[in-house]
Parts: sequence; structure tokens; C-alpha cells
Amino acid sequence: MVSLFKRNKHSLNSSTNLRLLFTSDLHASYTVFKKFINAGKIYKVNALIIGGDIAGKVLLPIIDLGNNSYNVQEKIVTSSELNSLIERFKSEGTYYAILSKGEYEEASQNKKAQDELFKKAIIETLHEWIKIAEERLKDYKIPIFINLGNDDPEYLFDVLKESEIFKVGEGEVFDLNGYEIVSYGYVNPTPWNTFREKKEEDIYSDLSKIVSKINNYSKAIYNFHAPPYNTNLDNAPLLDENLKPIIRGGEIVYTHVGSKSIRKIIEETKPLLGLHGHIHESRGFDKINNTIVINPGSEYSSGLLHAALVVLEGEFIKAHQFILG
Repeated sequence: MVSLFKRNKHSLNSSTNLRLLFTSDLHASYTVFKKFINAGKIYKVNALIIGGDIAGKVLLPIIDLGNNSYNVQEKIVTSSELNSLIERFKSEGTYYAILSKGEYEEASQNKKAQDELFKKAIIETLHEWIKIAEERLKDYKIPIFINLGNDDPEYLFDVLKESEIFKVGEGEVFDLNGYEIVSYGYVNPTPWNTFREKKEEDIYSDLSKIVSKINNYSKAIYNFHAPPYNTNLDNAPLLDENLKPIIRGGEIVYTHVGSKSIRKIIEETKPLLGLHGHIHESRGFDKINNTIVINPGSEYSSGLLHAALVVLEGEFIKAHQFILG
């Protein structure tokens, strides 16, 4: 699906154009990350943008039993079988740790040890992603603008800054061929108490300071992890007190869960484009005044890339297209 939207005809500058590829909520899936990098080359984009939630959610202990055998979720496998399983885990976004019996027993009783195993897996995966990106894009000079989402621990900022190909800086304004891009990864409170959540009034205060640095809102790109409230981008299942989806008449009940502060900032400043994620099941685009807002959705655990190709020309959004593959 390709949609064409025009802003002010008199503001068009045909000498300024930009091709962007945006994705979000990869959650440690190697397959999705590799597809995204390759798609950037195929579509000949000027920049890649990742909207946050790059860290995975699950770590699987693998017990080394010796004699070329391993216990994986109560199933005994050989090393060759394990290698195949590890490839599947990487595709799904599942971290793993190979432990001796003693290490497993100690970690199973020690929350701090579990946290350290998780941190090690997250950092090692991100280091591998950096290497993949640098190798595959070295001849293309395509920058990757990236931000952390609500599921990402803050220490990942330091890891990302180790690579020049990743452009990271929450709240900083980056110039991109005359366009200004800013990122922000905190979300309004969720039932899961994730790493990066804030009250709406705090989000609004943060964003007010951030967007005040922008010189020209008509060519501004907001890479904000949470989608704006009450749009096609923020529909999620309504949950009961046990965090289970509410079903009525055999259908799951949906509700709007996006950020009211992000919507308010967009209404007030009227940027050219809003790029959002966070709500995996709510792929879509919408308009807030003249601002186009997009959420590509996510099916990371299936190894499917959800992305959006956006073509900008002057103060126009010339076209945008969802990509699934």
C-alpha cells in the first residue's frame, strides 16, 4: 500500500529529498535485524531508523551435561542439534546461556546471577548486531538512527555509542540532508513496569525541552517509541485485573493505550513525520493535523520484518509504504 500526502505546495524544494526505512520492536531477533539491514540496501535508502525495543525478553538456560549432550527445556540433544536450536533461538529473539549443572543450580536460586546472565546476553547480541551492520553497510554509507524503547536497559546506550554507524542520542537533534530527527524512548505507564516508563506529565516536560531545539518543524521527524493516543497506531487488547485480554461476544476487546503527551506535542508543533512502535499488533498510519504518523507493527518472534519505507521531498511526504517480509 502506497499513500500520497501533500502539505504546502509552495514549500516544495525538489532539490531536497530523502528515502527512509523505519522499523521498531525487533526484540533481539537476528533474522529481523538482518532483513532490515538488507532491505535498506535494496530500497536504496538514505537512512535506516530503529524506533526502540531492541532487547529480548526471554533467556533460556541450556545445561551442559558433558559427553556431547545438553539439556534444553527437558530435552536431551547433541551439540549438532543444539547448534540448530541456537539458530532458531536467535531468529525468535530468545537469549540463551550454556551452563554447567552447578552454574544452573546456583543461578536458579540467585536473582542477581540471572540478571547478570541476561545483561551479558543482551550486550553480546548487540555487539554482534553492530558487527553485522558495519560489515553489510560499509560500502553504502547508510547511517542507522537508533533509540532505546521501554524494554531496553539504559546501559545499551553506551554499547551503541561504540559504533560510528549507529547515530544514538536521546533528545539530540540530528541533521539528515536538511531534515531534523529527534528520538525519545520513554512510554506512558504500562501494566508490566518496564525499564523506561514515565508519567504523562513528565513525558510532556521532556518532549517540550527536546522539540524546542528544532529549527524547522515542517521538516522535523519524530522518532518517538510510544504512539500518539487515540490513533490507528495504539490499539491493544483491553486487559482484566489478571492481565488477560477481555473477550466479549467471542471477540477480543481493544482500547487505545498510546501517549496523550506525544499526541499533544505533535498537535502543538506539527512536525512533518512521526515514527512510532511499541504496540506490536497496531500496524497502521494516521494523520494528526497534517502530520503523518506511522507504526509498522512487529512480529519479531516469527522472524518477519515489519518496516515502513517513507519518501520525503521538501516539506512533502511523497509516499509511504509498509513492507512485510
